Amino acid sequence: GDKQYKKGLLGELILIQQQIQRHEEEVRRAAAANSTRPPPQDPAPSTPPNPSPPPQKFKSSDKEKVDQLQEELLRTQLKYQRMLERLEKENKELRKVVLQKDDKGIHQRKVKKSLIDLYSEVLDILSDYDSNYNTQDHLPRVVVVGDQSAGKTSVLEMIAQARIFPRGSGEMMTRSPVKVTLSEGPHHVAMFKDSGREFDLTKEEDLAALRHEIELRMRKNVKEGQTVSSETISLSVKGPGIQRMVLVDLPGVISTMTTGMATDTKETIFSMSKAYMQNPNAIILCIQDGSVDAERSIVTDLVSQMDPQGRRTIFVLTKVDLAEKNLASPSRIQQIIEGKLFPMKALGYFAVVTGRGSSSESIDSIKEYEEDFFQSSRLVRDGMLKAHQVTTKNLSLAVSDCFWKMVSESVEQQADVFKASRFNLETEWKNNYPRLRELDRNELFEKAKNEILDEVISLSQVTPQHWEAILQKKLWERVSTHVIENIYLPAAQTMDSGTFNTTVDIKLKQWTDKQLPHKALEVAWETLQEEFARFIAEYKGKDQDDIFDKLKEAVKDESIKRHKWNERALDSLRVIQHNALEDRSITDKPQWDAAIQFMEETLQSRLKDTESVIRDMVGPDWKERWLNWKNRTPDQHIRNETKNELDRLLKLHDDHTAYLANDEVTTVRKNLEGRGVEVDPALIKDTWHQLYRRHFLQKALSHCNLCKRGFYYYQRHFVDSELECNDVVLFWRIQRMLVITANTLRQQLTNTEVRRLEKNVKEVLDDFGEDAEKKTQLITGRRVQLAEDLKKVREIQEKLEAFIEALHKDK
Repeated sequence: GDKQYKKGLLGELILIQQQIQRHEEEVRRAAAANSTRPPPQDPAPSTPPNPSPPPQKFKSSDKEKVDQLQEELLRTQLKYQRMLERLEKENKELRKVVLQKDDKGIHQRKVKKSLIDLYSEVLDILSDYDSNYNTQDHLPRVVVVGDQSAGKTSVLEMIAQARIFPRGSGEMMTRSPVKVTLSEGPHHVAMFKDSGREFDLTKEEDLAALRHEIELRMRKNVKEGQTVSSETISLSVKGPGIQRMVLVDLPGVISTMTTGMATDTKETIFSMSKAYMQNPNAIILCIQDGSVDAERSIVTDLVSQMDPQGRRTIFVLTKVDLAEKNLASPSRIQQIIEGKLFPMKALGYFAVVTGRGSSSESIDSIKEYEEDFFQSSRLVRDGMLKAHQVTTKNLSLAVSDCFWKMVSESVEQQADVFKASRFNLETEWKNNYPRLRELDRNELFEKAKNEILDEVISLSQVTPQHWEAILQKKLWERVSTHVIENIYLPAAQTMDSGTFNTTVDIKLKQWTDKQLPHKALEVAWETLQEEFARFIAEYKGKDQDDIFDKLKEAVKDESIKRHKWNERALDSLRVIQHNALEDRSITDKPQWDAAIQFMEETLQSRLKDTESVIRDMVGPDWKERWLNWKNRTPDQHIRNETKNELDRLLKLHDDHTAYLANDEVTTVRKNLEGRGVEVDPALIKDTWHQLYRRHFLQKALSHCNLCKRGFYYYQRHFVDSELECNDVVLFWRIQRMLVITANTLRQQLTNTEVRRLEKNVKEVLDDFGEDAEKKTQLITGRRVQLAEDLKKVREIQEKLEAFIEALHKDK
């Protein structure tokens, strides 16, 4: 009986639809006859009057007939609309029950994705896919475009049956594309593609949270200095009675820039809208504000450029209630809906009302207001708007039908395109990288990450002896100049051992308090960096893939940048160094010999450097001049003459002090002038400094040689001995400080700093792993891009094939 009732109701619905069409035809014929009927001729005076009714009466009877037919048409349309609503309501309730039953059995069987969800997944993958093979994304979706504040978002909310988008009074709210996948489900919920949270759209707090989340994502997408972004936010909305389709809401097209906008905002929105509309299978939902002058619209010209024949455009006029109230001529709305006012064509034209302008208004109250408006509107009553052209409900049905028709017609062709693209990519890989695995950027990053972590672990396996040898050598290289120039040489100018030791103690104390600990930590930090870099370089030699070079360098630099040496070690190191330098007790002969050797090597190195400086000052000697055909420059000649004169002075005064007296400078100058050499006093002093330094170092080396047998005298504190070896004790103290400092720094390195560096490297790798843009910058090349493209194209093809199979089954 229930089935018979449904059959009867549907039959009645069809009869009413046929009746409406018949009435519409009669109204058109009556109106046409009334407009084309010729006016009656005046009778001749001789002819008797015609008994036919007067012209005025005939006109009024025709008008009454047209009005009567229009009233009958309106009543039939209202009856049809009420029956349609009743059927839809019953159908919605029945589908909700069925879906809820299906939902209860979700754990007893494998979850099967809906057709629209399968399709949406393909679009999500495509949105991230940038092909170098011009495999353009021509899959259908509904692109929602319109002027700013034309009501795009409101139309989308009416189709989704929830107030899901952030809103503002006149300001730009849609700042990046929002892809909304609509599908049917037992519960009215929304979810982002990259989040597990489900927003209950029947609860106001969840709706507010969803709007806030969309706004946050838009702000995150928009880069600094920009107003809009092309990055897509992907959202799915499910609920009973929702039409299945995929829509993309784009930022509104603007004509004027306002304060605070980026200078390229207008062009960016234009190019973004064009990019979406250029897809030959995209359905363009063109939204036009009915409450403003049609001539102010920008978007209609843009749409007509993209779809000049109107084969995939659906035109929607919003705010029709305000338009009816404000317009003096209602026929203007009729012109718009009939496609006669704008120079653009469309598949269909719709008029909708999306509320009274209040952001707190619910979807149900808006729908009720919209239905009430169109039932009482003279636009519908006078036949200017057809019943199937009004309300967002009818719009939603029409858009969904158009969407699925376009999908059915184009999806298999697109699958073939990706199949061909996959073949091309696989062929390129086989020809160029036959022995390499296809690893995409993420897989390559994981491989590089493991290699880098192995290299850092190797750092913790460096032997203590290796650390201490490097640290001791580098520290002496760093401080040797200060020790020789600022401590040893000034102290050695003194006449007795007591003054020498006092001078050395004061200068060592000052050095330890101010500079030495800092220098030591600098050396340790540099050593750690160099060893880390050495391990990375050594690993590179073991058949390492050079595609990781940029990544490894960036990880190394960032890890070192983040590493902060433990400054608390500075104070303890200062105390250790101070105690080491305070000690003067050489306990055995091997230590004495080691100090002698250390001193001898240091002095010889300095003597070699000094002789090199003197050689550069005076130029080639006679042997070099004859053998290599070299000559002295005029300056070198003067220097050589000065040197010869000063050498004679040193031979006469072997114990000369480090500085020349003024009268000695004058004597040397006059002697040179007597030989025809004009010389500046400053040049004499400069030459003397190097000659005296050589003379001093030669004497110090001779003294060092004498001190090799001085350990016995040292044990007796040089009592009753002419030999004094305080300089050897100084070098022993320096050497012992270097050994103890190297040992202390090595302990700090192995116990603390290497582990902290390892932790920093792991943190940097984790940060880089979460930053897709960083990975794209650091792992580059055709091989990477080819592997990425192959992975994406395979995934797209597989998803498309699964969707096509499901689509055929659904038919």
